[in-house]
Amino acid sequence: MSAQDIRQQVESVYRRDSRRILATLIRLLGDFDLAEEALHEAFFVAVERWERDGVPANPRAWLVSTGRFKAIDTLRRRARFAASQERLIVQAEALEKAEWETGDLEDDRLRLIFTCCHPALAADAQVPLTLREVCDLTTEEIARAFLSTPSTIAQRIVRAKAKIRDAQIPYQVPSLNELPERLDSVLRVIYLVFNEGYSASQGASAIRAELTGEAIRLARLVLELLPDPEVMGLLGLMLLHESRRQARVSAGGELVLLDAQDRTLWDAQLIAEGCAWVERALASGRFGAYGLQAAIAAVHAEAASAAETDWAQIVGLYDLLLQVVPSPVVELNRAVAVAMRDGPLAGLQLLESILGRGELQDYHLAHSARGEFCRRLGRLAEAREAYERALQLTRQEPEQRFIRGRLDALAE
Repeated sequence: MSAQDIRQQVESVYRRDSRRILATLIRLLGDFDLAEEALHEAFFVAVERWERDGVPANPRAWLVSTGRFKAIDTLRRRARFAASQERLIVQAEALEKAEWETGDLEDDRLRLIFTCCHPALAADAQVPLTLREVCDLTTEEIARAFLSTPSTIAQRIVRAKAKIRDAQIPYQVPSLNELPERLDSVLRVIYLVFNEGYSASQGASAIRAELTGEAIRLARLVLELLPDPEVMGLLGLMLLHESRRQARVSAGGELVLLDAQDRTLWDAQLIAEGCAWVERALASGRFGAYGLQAAIAAVHAEAASAAETDWAQIVGLYDLLLQVVPSPVVELNRAVAVAMRDGPLAGLQLLESILGRGELQDYHLAHSARGEFCRRLGRLAEAREAYERALQLTRQEPEQRFIRGRLDALAE
């Protein structure tokens, strides 16, 4: 293979597997920053070694092993100059003797998620830390997901890492009796990962399939540990959303709204599995947030065409969802459903009430929905104003192009 082919191979492994490798290195080293340094050194070495020796049969295991030895070298180097020389030498020697199996790579990300979501950590740091360390989201991407600033998110992550190190928080999946109290944060993390993949917060692509796939894989792992109705609901919800992935973006990379999607492109197998998990979740009699959202997605999935969508049922499910998790975003989604059931004026009145409370002012989808309602009502000046505000707020290029298309249509 040429040097360019090797670089492309290394880049491909990095995109696909770097966070799994990092998770294993964190478990072996017990230090986030040392593991991050070892990860990058291992990939740097791979470019040279793989060109000379060929790509190993198991690249992930090779990179973990190389990263581990690089970390040992780093610890020994630091020991020569550090006052805590003895501790570093002991750490390096323990690391040399540590045993690990290649099969651990598959489960280490789940262990890392539970570590990042440990109750000893501040609640507002758990999810950002996991998204950064497990999924390689940037602080900017995480900040947009939380409607926060990158500096605030970065501070939370740094403090959480220090807490894990100083409190020696164990790197393990909790026992069965501890799982339920730790589940909410973990499911929230998984769904945020999925959402970033399903509708990227910024960039040239609307979809990051590697993140949606990883979120679904993690949900399956959690479900094996704890067959809880909310885990079933979350898995069903993500599968139903994922079933529409091929239809959500045109061949030219443009967004296609739900009512305009080619439903023959929807994945029937994912729909069937997703609906099955929804039925199991609701059959438990526990109506949690994920189960109810999944039920809404199932109503959409079961409609043969947009015109046949049972909007009355969807509004009823949103009513239940608001009782379980009252939030302005859920209110916005309900307003959209009401507009489809009762007309755009009914939806606009609900949305104006939300915005009038000062909520969702910086949420581009709220202004995009307002633009759509006003457009359908023929209130074109208001529609233009709303779309322009949405355009200012979104950082995703396909969404920007979609909104510009709406503005161009208004001008015509």
